[in-house]
Amino acid sequence: MRIACVSYRDWALKIYDEISKDPEQEFLIIRSHKEYSDEKIINFNPDYILFYGWSWIIKGDIIKNYKCIMLHPAPLPKYRGGSPIQNQIIRAEVSSAVTLFVMDEGIDTGDIIAQEEISLEGHLSDILDRITETGIKLTKKLLLGDFVLKKQDNSKATTYKRLTEKDNEITLDEIKNMPAEYLYNKIRMLEYPYPNAYIRTADGKKLRIKMAEID
Repeated sequence: MRIACVSYRDWALKIYDEISKDPEQEFLIIRSHKEYSDEKIINFNPDYILFYGWSWIIKGDIIKNYKCIMLHPAPLPKYRGGSPIQNQIIRAEVSSAVTLFVMDEGIDTGDIIAQEEISLEGHLSDILDRITETGIKLTKKLLLGDFVLKKQDNSKATTYKRLTEKDNEITLDEIKNMPAEYLYNKIRMLEYPYPNAYIRTADGKKLRIKMAEID
């Protein structure tokens, strides 16, 4: 079997590096947006294309002609859309899921291949490690054919927009009116490798907050 693996995120590339140790499969690993092209995919002619953590729109012809798989760190159909980790943490969710699904022309709407719960507690590095570990496990099941497709229940769907740099600001109103847990969640959801939360200072600069703890 031929598997094309496309991403630019460290946690996704760790998944690809682990599954590519399988000598029974042939892999093409694309590690950046710059490296990607439709021509590369077509020439490789994969049985599966994995787009884990990919942030760019994939052309309809690729989705139509190949089995394209996405990993979404949320319990689909809940938390469709961009910034799923951040949108869950800021809403004080304590558990999530790693979901593999078949890509279609909708936004995170395709049939679910596998889904497994993970914790959202701890720092972002802890959460990304859980996503990686669970992603390896579920992807190996995918490649073994150990799954049954399940349609999403659209009546239970929720969708959120991708966060922007402006959303990363901790405002004076938030400091005055929000509890410590909210501010802690906002800071930890934007730890490395994401642009950190920041406070805007009197001289117009942004003071970035890399990590925090509640005392």
